[in-house]
Amino acid sequence: MSEQNNNRREFMTHSALAATGAALLTGGVHAGGSEIIKVGVIGCGGRGSGAAGNILDADSKVEITALGDVFQSQAEGAAQRLGRKYGERVKASKGKGIFSGLDAYKQVLDTDIDLVILATPPGFRPYHIEAAIEAKKNIFTEKPVAVDVTGIRKCLELVKKSKDAGIGIVAGTQRRHQTGYIETIKRIKDGAIGDVTSARAYWNGNGIWFRGRQPGMSDTHYQIHNWYHFLWTCGDHIVEQHVHNLDVINWVLGAHPISASGMGGRSNRPVGDPNSVGHIFDHFSVEYEYPNNVFVQSFCRQIEGTTSSVSEAVVGTKGISQVNGYNINGKRVFEGKEINPYVQEHMDLIASIREGKPLNELEQVTISTMTAILGRMSTYAGIRLTWKDVMEKAKEDTFPAKIDLTAPLPVTPVPVVGKTRFF
Repeated sequence: MSEQNNNRREFMTHSALAATGAALLTGGVHAGGSEIIKVGVIGCGGRGSGAAGNILDADSKVEITALGDVFQSQAEGAAQRLGRKYGERVKASKGKGIFSGLDAYKQVLDTDIDLVILATPPGFRPYHIEAAIEAKKNIFTEKPVAVDVTGIRKCLELVKKSKDAGIGIVAGTQRRHQTGYIETIKRIKDGAIGDVTSARAYWNGNGIWFRGRQPGMSDTHYQIHNWYHFLWTCGDHIVEQHVHNLDVINWVLGAHPISASGMGGRSNRPVGDPNSVGHIFDHFSVEYEYPNNVFVQSFCRQIEGTTSSVSEAVVGTKGISQVNGYNINGKRVFEGKEINPYVQEHMDLIASIREGKPLNELEQVTISTMTAILGRMSTYAGIRLTWKDVMEKAKEDTFPAKIDLTAPLPVTPVPVVGKTRFF
């Protein structure tokens, strides 16, 4: 495969070259609203297939015309599943519009799609976002949009470029499109609980899937196959999963944290060689300091047999809001019906493009991703880290120097709290 032996810089260069000759419509989709919207999907696992179904549910004029994944079986499986449910609206099928390999993203972007869904393991996301912008495609990107500080810097550089090009970008932080959340946070911002003094955010759940290594798999093949358990592909679960709750806190406060002080570890993950069992933590507890002396307690956990809570609460001088429950001072503030937010976010993106006013959420999701990364770095190091210092000094770059599905790729050791350092 053409990408297998490229280093990181070459990977990024080829991403840009994939855009040559691409035409820019009104943000990729004509504003009139009568045209068929051709959608490509890059990353065809559970979330990619799910997002493809969501966008098909969002608009009757959507067709899936291209599917790409590192693994051909994933792309073909997505085509079959989607085809059974949506019939002829899924144009991609075996032998037509199906792409595989590490360069599948380039092949999808080189088709005449109007919008692309990015749902690969998050480590690839900054470079796929860059390639999609160069190709003048509207974007639905899953969260997080990066797994390290280098990726964050890349995404921040792309914000202006994407806006200047009129490209619509909506992220998979679906609470931003969920009516009850929108109404509750509007009331908080209007003063329903007074000045916010503190908050807490939880994603405490049970275990996560683990895909064992199959005979004949190279390191790279296995790490992409079992991507949740490796830092360069996942970012750890505080970044991949808890980013949702931290995004809500940033939304409520209208700011990102000044600093983070974290602790955590790997108490219940499998024991053994990190090359086989991975090297991410299974619990984090982080205290974030925000402007105006507001402190936020952030807990996330993936341990079987524990109590689950996925929630956000905000305390103010005049009361408290359980944001995820749409509750302010003991009273539910929204009782209406909601469209599935996983569908609503696609409806909002498509509507904005057709109106000629494309939504662009890249900056806010990048800031929320960095909030989670800051908490992870502080926890790994066991020290307080400031946003300013990390953004200015940290050289964290987890992406492999070479990507080759047939080659060895040893992972870094499990972080050692108190010894791990980033600058």
